[in-house]
Amino acid sequence: MFLVLYEWRARPGKEAQFEDAWRRGTLAITRKYGSYGSRLGRTADGRYVGAAEWPDEATWQAAMDDGMAYDDPEARAEFEDATLDGGAPVLSMTIVSDQIVR
Repeated sequence: MFLVLYEWRARPGKEAQFEDAWRRGTLAITRKYGSYGSRLGRTADGRYVGAAEWPDEATWQAAMDDGMAYDDPEARAEFEDATLDGGAPVLSMTIVSDQIVR
């Protein structure tokens, strides 16, 4: 498994719009590119952090090479409108041991 962390700041007052558009975009990316989905968290200072899981680095890289384009232009527009900055991968890594229990 391959894990990629992303970070964003939402425009003040558009946090709910950001979260909804992120969710919709993530579902579309999962459908189109075969990711395992992502988690979205929020830090104490208000930054959003996404942790996206992929089967492997090659699958993620192919999606990146395609611009992570997906078939929900409304979600993309709402996401861009609600985002102040960020979005580039902050950290990526191959998972060598996964002990998450659900």
